[in-house]
Amino acid sequence: MTDAQNPQLTRLLAIMARLRDPERGCEWDLAQDFASIAPYTLEEAYEVADAIARGDMADLRDELGDLLLQVVFHARMAEEAGLFAFEDVARSISDKMEARHPHIFGDEGGTMGETRWETLKAAERQSRGSTSAMDGVALALPALMRAHKLQKRAARDGFDWPDTDGPEAKIIEEIKELKTASPETLEEEAGDLLFATVNFVRAHGIDAENALRAANAKFERRYRAMEEKASGDFAALSLAEQEKLWQTVKRDE
Repeated sequence: MTDAQNPQLTRLLAIMARLRDPERGCEWDLAQDFASIAPYTLEEAYEVADAIARGDMADLRDELGDLLLQVVFHARMAEEAGLFAFEDVARSISDKMEARHPHIFGDEGGTMGETRWETLKAAERQSRGSTSAMDGVALALPALMRAHKLQKRAARDGFDWPDTDGPEAKIIEEIKELKTASPETLEEEAGDLLFATVNFVRAHGIDAENALRAANAKFERRYRAMEEKASGDFAALSLAEQEKLWQTVKRDE
């Protein structure tokens, strides 16, 4: 696609170049680097997911624009450093998607199942010098999501419980260890319990990150409903009164 066919992308790239111009640019944009922009990139990705969850397509359009700006920002800083440019980013992902879909862009037949997708990704990691099944699981992922991915990688090597009984017993074991933990090991034991819980949830075919996100939304919805039903200050109610409202809200749902 030529610049003439994609004027808005050309415009956006030009805007970022202007903002980063050493002589005429914006002081804030010029002061940024990859590390300082990374948190904004993550935040914009979450805001995209939030717009989708709310079913707000107008907001999704805007949030996707904000996320695209982050890609353009990183690419511009890389171009200034002589590393790569936006065109190289687009070429890289295009090459990757064609390689990961040989049944669409190549001569191979069949369909794309999870096993085939993971096999192709594993081959990519190996070609980049990967030596462990744990390689490539991003450290910046939310902890529940990263735990799920690490466990799935281990499961592909056969290191996994054959059923749900093992993960369930492990949770009970970790609860006992947390209850008897010393102050020095309390956080570690709490982490082990959470990790075991992710494993138990995964054994039931459920994504822990999605499940907890849904639980958060449900709790927030019910809490707001309690606040609305309370006559006066909700915080001033006794725990018994608050619990009664909680049960009422649950029944109403």
